Amino acid sequence: MRIALLGGTGDIGEGLALRFARDTGHEILIGSRDPEKARDAVAEYEDELADRTDEIDIKGFGNEMAADRADVVILSVPPYYVGDTVEAVADNLDSDTVLVTPAVGMQGDEDGLHYHPPEAGSVTELVAGRAPDEVPVVGAFHNLAADALSNLDNDLDLDTLVVADDDTAGDTVLTIANEIEGLRALEAGPLANAAEVESVTPLVINIAKYNEDMHDVGVKWT
Repeated sequence: MRIALLGGTGDIGEGLALRFARDTGHEILIGSRDPEKARDAVAEYEDELADRTDEIDIKGFGNEMAADRADVVILSVPPYYVGDTVEAVADNLDSDTVLVTPAVGMQGDEDGLHYHPPEAGSVTELVAGRAPDEVPVVGAFHNLAADALSNLDNDLDLDTLVVADDDTAGDTVLTIANEIEGLRALEAGPLANAAEVESVTPLVINIAKYNEDMHDVGVKWT
């Protein structure tokens, strides 16, 4: 399977790319608005992975080409860019492409971060509204700390919640997420539940803010 990370040069994109490349046998495509930046990131990721896996299969492209080649496209971009990114690659998506968003709308003040969803109700639903009608959208990887993902010396023991209206697309994301060592993917219902899932993200960041001995906080459901 080919997994594209659009905006894969950023923090969450780096973390997911390294974990997928180390722990799974999938081909990883790093996308960026600047193809050269994507290729530079690939070189960095290959250096990081050199002593951790015998097979490294990562390539860098512009976002459109990465999306066109992929079976799963993960929008690892900030929430305020996610709608424009979807529209930019819309012609490169089809009914066989699973479109995944981990983005969360948040606003900060002196007290911490607060959930700030768009008018659509959640960023996941915003993506579904911008994507072509035939393209299934899945929300996943929302509550994971980018630093925890990108530090491969850190052993994960975390859950990620997956929301989807399309059962087949949801199962695809559950499968690839569960292939990451130390990550457990759990079903959380349809896209209508995305706001509840996304709102956990500012909570875990605030917990880290107010507890000095806790960093890269995540969630484990028991």
